[in-house]
Amino acid sequence: MAARTRTSRDRFPRQHAATRRFSLGEPRNLAVAGNGEWVLFLRSRSGTDPLTCLWALDIRTGTERLVADPSALGDPTDGELPEAELRRRERARESAEGITSYAVDDRGERACFSLGGHLFVADVARSTVRSLPATGAVFDPRLDPAGERVAYVSDRSLRVVALDEDDRLLAGERDPDVSWGLAEFAAAEEMGRSRGFWWSPDGRHLAVARVDNRPVVRFHIADPAHPDREPVVHRYPQAGTANAEVSLAVIGLDGSRVRVRWDRRAFPYLANVVWQQGRPLTLVVQSRDQRGVEVLAVDVVTGATRPVQRITDEQWVELVAGAPRWMGDTLVTVEDRDGARRVMAGERSLTPDGLQVRSVVGSLGEDLVVSASTDPTEVHLYRVSARGDCARLTKGVGVHSGSAAGEVLVVATRSMSRFGSAVEVRVGTSVVGRIASHAERPAITPAVEFHVLGDRQLRTALLLPRSGRFEPPYPVLMDPYGGPHAQRVTRSRQDYLVSQWFADQGFAVVVVDGRGTPARGPQWERAVWGDLAGPVLDDQVEALGALGAHDERLDLGRVGIRGWSFGGYLAALAVMRRPDVFAAAVAGAPVTDWRLYDTHYTERYLGHPEEYPDHYERTSLLVDAAALTRPLLLIHGLADDNVVVAHTLQLSAALLAAGRAHSVLPLSGVTHMTPQEVVAENLLRLQLDFLRSCLGMVPPS
Repeated sequence: MAARTRTSRDRFPRQHAATRRFSLGEPRNLAVAGNGEWVLFLRSRSGTDPLTCLWALDIRTGTERLVADPSALGDPTDGELPEAELRRRERARESAEGITSYAVDDRGERACFSLGGHLFVADVARSTVRSLPATGAVFDPRLDPAGERVAYVSDRSLRVVALDEDDRLLAGERDPDVSWGLAEFAAAEEMGRSRGFWWSPDGRHLAVARVDNRPVVRFHIADPAHPDREPVVHRYPQAGTANAEVSLAVIGLDGSRVRVRWDRRAFPYLANVVWQQGRPLTLVVQSRDQRGVEVLAVDVVTGATRPVQRITDEQWVELVAGAPRWMGDTLVTVEDRDGARRVMAGERSLTPDGLQVRSVVGSLGEDLVVSASTDPTEVHLYRVSARGDCARLTKGVGVHSGSAAGEVLVVATRSMSRFGSAVEVRVGTSVVGRIASHAERPAITPAVEFHVLGDRQLRTALLLPRSGRFEPPYPVLMDPYGGPHAQRVTRSRQDYLVSQWFADQGFAVVVVDGRGTPARGPQWERAVWGDLAGPVLDDQVEALGALGAHDERLDLGRVGIRGWSFGGYLAALAVMRRPDVFAAAVAGAPVTDWRLYDTHYTERYLGHPEEYPDHYERTSLLVDAAALTRPLLLIHGLADDNVVVAHTLQLSAALLAAGRAHSVLPLSGVTHMTPQEVVAENLLRLQLDFLRSCLGMVPPS
């Protein structure tokens, strides 16, 4: 490839890659600590510095201070990370380095974290850090409520170390496929449960998950660029196959152990564990078909459980972050009832009609704080009381997230009027501090037109070239995700940077959220049950047609589509099934046959493949291989352990068998993420070149 002369117009891909999608320098992992004395958070020093530090904002003075700096701790990040930490970062899509997670005691006086497998504890008030002796590579350290001990996982075993004592083993086995204190793949990737142990409120016991991966299918993730290296064995719960066997025990620091008993055949998924002060150890367990959930209270002396709440649904029961939670003696859940996702106290809704709850983010006094939407393009924070009072806490059009405890509320706001997040700390109605963002300012500023289109009121964003180098009508680039649990059409400028860059290369970029995407109610989300292909693709086509019918700036004779993960699946699906609409596609890390994807996600939407084989047949790209007549570029990381490269290779083989030309770009050493700067930068450029060529575009001089 000929060398490029970089201009101000095309330096964005490099900036986008170097800043890890402009995430570096942004404050995150916000937590109220120290009985409301300070807010802890993670942030790197600049928008290009990948080394994340632990900071505190003093609520009394409104000033920030550095608590822990990895570069001052002997730079242990140069060491090799534990395998469990590498997999946690992949599940969390973590692309930064340094301190990427931390845990605090109940008073917020101490925080613990690991660096390069070493264990550290910070005194938050004094901003001092000490290392603790630990056995092996440390993963997921967590302080007890009093801040006197740290429990952590090492080599699939749970250990505990006191601040003034040697560490000791609490639970472990020699079998390499059995772990204590870790979350299994399905929990970490699909259920939102990244942890595998929980301290009791009195700090004398821990609830510890035991995971037996022996029944799970063995995948082998090889590195063809280095054939001398052994493939990595990855236990992957492929749809229709066995899951890990997960159980729970209550383990005392005195050596006692009680096995928690529930009907694991009927409810094999351990979705959540809650252990609040003054309340029983509480479990959320889910059936294999995900149509039933039980919330169980545990007798920690005997291990017996009793049901507190049962939730059922004809398609699936949605798991909601932060729920359930006890409000006094009342268990509060988040359930889909009467057209809305609601906060429920038994059979009583605490949130009004039309409000779609997304998560529980914390509490203010005795009330809950939830994130929720009335308009799917916006997210706001609401205060919900046990009486059913529901008051919005955030103002202005945008996407608001946060954290709350005591009387302190932290609000992070993204909007169309600024880059990055604006973070403010409130006590009551007063703003007592703001947390600065050091993220780099992007080289481009998105100009977004929002539309509501068609009979289904499809939320759509349109971005056009901002310079006079191109004249309409513009070729169209559809830029969706399109699948469950993710949105692309939001009132956040940050979410349109890449789309605007493509628009500035001469495209009219169209982003559509169709059926299955969040915040438009249970019926909207469940419209994809049994068919992840038809409704999703139909909505993209409908929105495109409706937009083009009244906007002559769009050239509907030249339409391309690009996407990653589910968006990659949708892109390939589009050119195979609707070549009359789509002229070319770039499919990154696409699912091509849902039988190859994991149990918890896939069976939620398509059912068990033995029970519903027609669902899998109608959604597979492999059966459509002979229909491909348009250019298709498949991109896949060879180290991807989520959507494994077999998806792309099997589709490529089917296309070859059908005599259909296509292109494949394998990415050596790349996982489902693309954090490597050179890879991330050049992927944008290569996609642009492919789409320009396929759509007959002449690059401007």
